[in-house]
Amino acid sequence: MNFRSPKFRFPLALIACVLAATALPARAEDQAEKRVDFGREVLPILAQNCYHCHGPDANERQADLRLDTQAGSRQELGGYAALVPGKPDESELVRRIESDDAGEQMPPPDSKLHLTETQRQVLRRWISQGGDYAQHWAFAPPQKADAQGIDELVDARLERESLKRSPRASSEVLCRRLYLDLTGLPPSPREIDAFVGVAQFDQDAAVAELIDRLLDSSAYSEKWARHWLDAARYADSNGFEKDMPREQWAWRDWVLKAIASDMPYDQFVIEQMAGDLIPDHTQDQLVATGFLRNGMVNEEGAIIYEQFRTEGIFDRMDCVGKAVLGLTLQCAQCHTHKFDPLTHDEYFGIFAFLNDTAEAQSWVYTPAQLKQRDSLRNQIAAIEAEIKTAEPDWQEQLNRWIQAQKQSESQWETLDPIEHEWEGGLNHPVKLPDHSVLVLGHPSPSGKGFITAKPKMHRISAIRIEGLRYGDLPFGGPGRSYHGAFAISEVEVFSRQPGSQEWKLLPLGTPSADFAEKDHLLEPFFLNRRGGKTQEERRVGPAAFLVDGDLKTAWRSDRGPVLRETESVALVRLKNPLYLSTGGEIKVRLSQDHGGDGGIDNQQLGRFRIGVTGATQPALPAHDHAATLALETADEAVLFRAWRQSVKAFAEQNQQIAALEAQYPEAATSVLHLARTKPDHHRTTQLLDRGAWDQPKHEVSPHTPAILPPLEAESPTRLDFARWLVDKQNPLAARVQVNRVWQAMFGSGLVETSEDFGVRAPRPEHLAVLDWLAVDFMEHGWSQKHLIRRIATSETYQQTSRVTPELLERDPNNRLLARGARFRVEAEVVRDLALSMAGILHRQVGGPSFFPPVPQSLLDYNFFKPDYWEPAEAPERYRRSLYVFRKRSMPDPVLTTFDAPNSDAACARRTRSNTPLAALVSLNEPVFVEASQAMSLRVLREGGSTDAERIDYAYRLATGRNAKPAEQEALLQLLASQRQRLADGWLSIDKIGFRDPDHRPELPEGVTPQDVAAWAIASRVMLNLDETLTRN
Repeated sequence: MNFRSPKFRFPLALIACVLAATALPARAEDQAEKRVDFGREVLPILAQNCYHCHGPDANERQADLRLDTQAGSRQELGGYAALVPGKPDESELVRRIESDDAGEQMPPPDSKLHLTETQRQVLRRWISQGGDYAQHWAFAPPQKADAQGIDELVDARLERESLKRSPRASSEVLCRRLYLDLTGLPPSPREIDAFVGVAQFDQDAAVAELIDRLLDSSAYSEKWARHWLDAARYADSNGFEKDMPREQWAWRDWVLKAIASDMPYDQFVIEQMAGDLIPDHTQDQLVATGFLRNGMVNEEGAIIYEQFRTEGIFDRMDCVGKAVLGLTLQCAQCHTHKFDPLTHDEYFGIFAFLNDTAEAQSWVYTPAQLKQRDSLRNQIAAIEAEIKTAEPDWQEQLNRWIQAQKQSESQWETLDPIEHEWEGGLNHPVKLPDHSVLVLGHPSPSGKGFITAKPKMHRISAIRIEGLRYGDLPFGGPGRSYHGAFAISEVEVFSRQPGSQEWKLLPLGTPSADFAEKDHLLEPFFLNRRGGKTQEERRVGPAAFLVDGDLKTAWRSDRGPVLRETESVALVRLKNPLYLSTGGEIKVRLSQDHGGDGGIDNQQLGRFRIGVTGATQPALPAHDHAATLALETADEAVLFRAWRQSVKAFAEQNQQIAALEAQYPEAATSVLHLARTKPDHHRTTQLLDRGAWDQPKHEVSPHTPAILPPLEAESPTRLDFARWLVDKQNPLAARVQVNRVWQAMFGSGLVETSEDFGVRAPRPEHLAVLDWLAVDFMEHGWSQKHLIRRIATSETYQQTSRVTPELLERDPNNRLLARGARFRVEAEVVRDLALSMAGILHRQVGGPSFFPPVPQSLLDYNFFKPDYWEPAEAPERYRRSLYVFRKRSMPDPVLTTFDAPNSDAACARRTRSNTPLAALVSLNEPVFVEASQAMSLRVLREGGSTDAERIDYAYRLATGRNAKPAEQEALLQLLASQRQRLADGWLSIDKIGFRDPDHRPELPEGVTPQDVAAWAIASRVMLNLDETLTRN
């Protein structure tokens, strides 16, 4: 056949045109598929293999080549460039990655990095297409795609992979899934039946109603608080060597309340970062800043305080980076970040926001106590207002009184120490600009503080010892005891004339103080709270104890709840005036020997100052020393208080006020938190070379990284920084929180590396879902409950977790979301499941942590044996695992076995492992054994009259479904065999069936102790089923 014949030309041309037309879309699609995605394909290669030597860090950069910026990659390098757009064969990068020469090859062979052939081809294709860079997705603002929600976006992604979503899970599975995800507790059989009954008519309505009910429960806040506590590195002890207990549960209670009330996430972050700076802040907002103080505290005696204060800020930086920004800020602590656009200077710009702070501690009052305290304050204010009304010229009288006090104060000279030492405990005292001496760090049971000075006065008749407040001391000081008090055992004064080498001990006269307690036994405050004993050989009381020659007595000025943490002063007269020649020296030694048992309540001075006077009749003023100090600060409230106390005409009113102050409540607990420094203690920030605390290079002002939107404020504060963190223009905060919530509900975040959204983070398969939810989250007032509803009501969330062979092969880790998630529940939920199934879970919400039972060997081999560890008894013993006492040096063995993280550092993502240790714990640990005994009784009481009915009930308690025939048969055989062993005496009915055999509970009719023991064994099996511990 002649195809060149004219009669065939037109049909062939037509066919060719049709074929060409149908081929065009395919070719265009092929071309589009071949277009290299910089963020998904190129950036991971460059970040992993090139940025270490050719990235942001100028100090480590090789060959003056930057590959982290488009301009840097195209820079002229003397006749060549790393990247020539559109010309891979002329690009030095391609030549080097394809070279076989070890001296030319990139990455260098000794780097242990290696590009695959596929990666080389990706880079070659990218350069041939122009080699254009694109901003890393996490640093670009999230965009809300034009879609109805999660399902539409997931479907579009699955369609590109020729996949479809899996069917919806059964009602029973979905009910249990929602309970576990939202509350961390299982549903009861009755609750499952109620849900299934509604769902069979309208499943969407049933799901929506159940979600609302669970979100309103206290169990919801307890479950979701745990996720934040991981990121916030919450613990009940200080860490390091001594690892003493701390009271920080008030902050945990704040988190519970914030989550329960659905506090907007932006406010949630702001209050934790800077609640103390919010105008007219509440107690709750102050407690919130405990977030920044959850890190470890080093109590070793030899520490250099400034070093560990700096280390503490590094820890806070790491925490904020992981928990809020999703960035590895700590990688820029010693140098510019190797991979992300974060410079060393920018790191210390953020550091500066957290540096000008005091490591404070405050009392926390219950709502009833706050109400009582506010009422007392109002009554005192009313009485003071009456005084002002009765004395129209009170301001003039006060001014005259102030001038008189200033004249009296002028007779004193504050000594400027030329030497300051501390004996005992290896503390490192520091002289402050006002000539006071500050001693921080853990106080030893005994110690001596020395100062040596050259007075300007030639005649000295008395010395003055001032105990002064400081923000970093417990409750502001002036002491270092648990509640900020101090006790001085003895005072000694020495003199030395110019040219002499001999110090002369001076005889001392009668001392006096602005306040002193009555003589009584020393009571270590913290130990009293944990059942400690009084130190019978030590006493505290009047100032006379300062010179009685007995180290077992001490002057202390604990004024009680109202003014406990206030300045105090003692005056010690010399028996004979001292006359010093010019250049003569005086040395004052303060002996402190009133430490508590085990060093827990060591009442040593934190900040003190010594003064001298040559007055003929040296005396202290009639008012508290706080008023003397207020002469410098012009604190009118303090001065007015001192003035009215000095006026005899106000005796009746002063008595009324004193009576009211005596009614002030003792706080329920305390909290560690950050607070702004006082103006006279302002700290500047230095860039620290290699992050070394003692290697400052130059001053750094507070500022934020250039890669993120600017912080618009002239002199930004920590509050400004907090608001910047959660500003809607910041591309990270909303994404990070959405990802954390998604991770909790799917077992893995949309971004796998929850702590790192930087350039080395795997690009999320569903970035569109992440961004849609992030924008939606902000549009709906940063409401976490709204976010959870969005996720939980989606069909994506409600899919069955059953996996087909195709899905298992194509997407083993379920990154495409073509099926529901299935994973072992968290450590705390494992324990809570057992208690809930057994019906013994104690539902007390909030309050102090409890001590769980632990092996005695753990207590015996702890470096500082925790004598305070008294295992809780029922019902406190059966509280939710959120309240288990978290001791950093002794992690709870149950929770640790199931992968609960330690609290030494922020944890944004837990590991999940399955080992034989888990079964050993859940079969043998005391609380699990007790739970199996309680579950046995519950099944026998509630599960029916036959073993078959009881097995179904037990399965419903454990897994949410009835037992299958094979499971029924297996458990029936187990029960029969164990009953026989019990009957034969091989097993002890008392030990297996009852926690307290001497007080057996009343049993249902027809149930024997043998039945209880047999079912206790069966219950242990149920508690250990894989399905029981799995969120399906």
